[in-house]
Amino acid sequence: MRSIHVTMNVTLDGVVQGLGRPDEDTRGGFAQGGWGTRYQDDVLAQEMAAGMNRPGDMLFGRRTWEDFIGAWAHRDDGNPFTTHLNAVTKYVASTTLEDAGAWQNSILLPGDAEKTVAELKAEPGRDLSVVGSASLVRSLHAAGLVDRYTLVICPLTLGEGHRLFNGPAPLTEFTLTRSVTTPKGVLIAHYRRR
Repeated sequence: MRSIHVTMNVTLDGVVQGLGRPDEDTRGGFAQGGWGTRYQDDVLAQEMAAGMNRPGDMLFGRRTWEDFIGAWAHRDDGNPFTTHLNAVTKYVASTTLEDAGAWQNSILLPGDAEKTVAELKAEPGRDLSVVGSASLVRSLHAAGLVDRYTLVICPLTLGEGHRLFNGPAPLTEFTLTRSVTTPKGVLIAHYRRR
């Protein structure tokens, strides 16, 4: 059985929308995009690289997968993140995509994500990492499918935007297994489901 590990960048008020670029995700009139870039430093980069170095496959929601295609699929810059993202097997859960041929090594999981991901998780194979994909994460969390979280908690509030949990989440307890604080005040907290 595979495990599912979610890595999510989040503000103190729970916002996960539009971390990387001003135009990344403007749904709902969100104008705070790019909020996470000011917190990049060597410690954060090392922690994220350590996560990428673990063997496993990746799992995406459609929207994040399409955004990553634009940001990573056509780069050839020697960046270890680029190399990893292009080489790894990428599963994309979607009810609207017809195929996943737009990015090499991508496999479409059509239909209800809770069902298709639960089936994938039950199969033997490499563990699954989710980066972003908040809507997918909410569904997987509600179905009890998330085993671990790495929350990259940035020291700011935005007051608007999509949050990690937009409503009540089912009672689920986690144990803090490790934490790292960066020089810019970011708390990287690693949790495992009890």
